[in-house]
Amino acid sequence: MTDYGSAGVDLAGAERHVEAIRSLVTSTWGSNIVGGFGGFAAGIELPAGMRRPVLMMSTDGVGTKLEIARQLRKWDGVGYDLVAMCVDDLTAVGARPIGFVDYMAVGRLDPDRDTSVVASIASACAEVGAALVGGETAEHPGVMDRDAIDLAGAALGVVEAGEEIVGEAVDVGDLVIGLASRNLRSNGFSLVRRLLAGSDWAIRFDGSTIGETVLEPSVLYSADVLASMATGGVTGAAHITGGGLPGNLGRPLPEGLSARVDTSAWSRPPIFDHLQKIGDIDDGAMFEAFNMGIGFCLIVRPERVSDVASHVSGHDPVVIGEIVEGPEAVVIT
Repeated sequence: MTDYGSAGVDLAGAERHVEAIRSLVTSTWGSNIVGGFGGFAAGIELPAGMRRPVLMMSTDGVGTKLEIARQLRKWDGVGYDLVAMCVDDLTAVGARPIGFVDYMAVGRLDPDRDTSVVASIASACAEVGAALVGGETAEHPGVMDRDAIDLAGAALGVVEAGEEIVGEAVDVGDLVIGLASRNLRSNGFSLVRRLLAGSDWAIRFDGSTIGETVLEPSVLYSADVLASMATGGVTGAAHITGGGLPGNLGRPLPEGLSARVDTSAWSRPPIFDHLQKIGDIDDGAMFEAFNMGIGFCLIVRPERVSDVASHVSGHDPVVIGEIVEGPEAVVIT
């Protein structure tokens, strides 16, 4: 007799997965959550005291970094990559993250892997103060390889109307503060996989292994950046993801203004030099593919640099550039 199981979908396994992640998900909930675990949807009460709350949303995925995680069977950091890619986009416009949902597609359920992934998502959500209010794990037998996985998410944030950081206040003379990224985060991995194809992931590199180095989880900037924005000294912000500094730092700039970046202002982590050397890649292509050691930028009034930097001190803030008049949004020097 033909049934759903014969088509490759493990309904009993799906029920076990839901029960396995119940406590992980609900551990991120506070009294502001409306609805129960396992329902069709859940809600979040808006923070008290807001006059005109504006809801903002962002969505993203981990990308092909997951393929390296699959090869190494190392899943405890991918949730940080997912949450960072979504939540730090919200942060760039001044929105406080309050909720998160994930979507995991797999060829076949794997209890250890799937629970580890959700645990890492929940841990990252707890760190940024966002409730993991829901998600979906879908088996795609016959469409995806048995051990294949893809991971995406969406974040919900809130900001007071009129307090959004959208770059309108950026002016000539403002300074650009760069916040350090100690690793690749979750961008440029199609190139990384091409450069490292056939590599032994256990080879020692920079006090670890090359596999552990490229899989190091993304840092989460949200909490500290929002505190820095509360000072009133931040006029613009940029989350440095796909496209690097050239593709992201110009996004909050008004027309006619340019961010001139001095690359000698910071030291990049060794992994970038390693990839550049083995691929014989020029600087321009490197800055377009990777964050090159800067994962987030704040555009700040010159007189407020010290105040703003004090709130992001854990991210090794450094002035990396200045806003000038010019036709090019970003100039890398």
